[in-house]
Amino acid sequence: MLETTYLTNNLLIAMPNLADPNFLKTVTYVCMHNEDGAMGIVINRPMDIDLDDVLEQMDIESSNSIQIPIFDGGPVQRERGFVLHQPDHQQWNAMLKVSEEVNITTSRDIIVDIANNKGPNEVLIALGYAGWGAGQLEQEMADNIWLNTLVDNQIIFNTPPNQRWKAAVESLGIDLNLLSAEAGHA
Repeated sequence: MLETTYLTNNLLIAMPNLADPNFLKTVTYVCMHNEDGAMGIVINRPMDIDLDDVLEQMDIESSNSIQIPIFDGGPVQRERGFVLHQPDHQQWNAMLKVSEEVNITTSRDIIVDIANNKGPNEVLIALGYAGWGAGQLEQEMADNIWLNTLVDNQIIFNTPPNQRWKAAVESLGIDLNLLSAEAGHA
């Protein structure tokens, strides 16, 4: 029996053969993966809205315009916000430490702090998330739907969104032209 390897704090890179429009050429940061399933945030799909739009919807005052893009984090609970951020001295109400370098927070207080320039320096704000049931992600990995790599914070926070898929693939040392849709079998 194969040992299960959990992929928390990894990037999932959609293989070119993944036809689901929700995940075509996406990079997903895995926030949680265990025997019950997995949850991640797509990090390379900016929406046509920015934080100013969200602040207006949430009736949060801001002293200045904040042009932080909002990302389509995945097809589940698209009305719910998620903030990926590097650890900070602050503690927010609904914050989960994913790793030593990345936290995820879902509470309103972090948005208020970001609006008032008191939030973390590096953030990615998304609406919705990607979710997998028990064993589903493991099966998709076996079916050659995803590649995975250890997280690179530069890709999440500093690489332009339209270059994140390519940067994640290249971080594996893989030539994009050689990616195949077929799984290897011995």
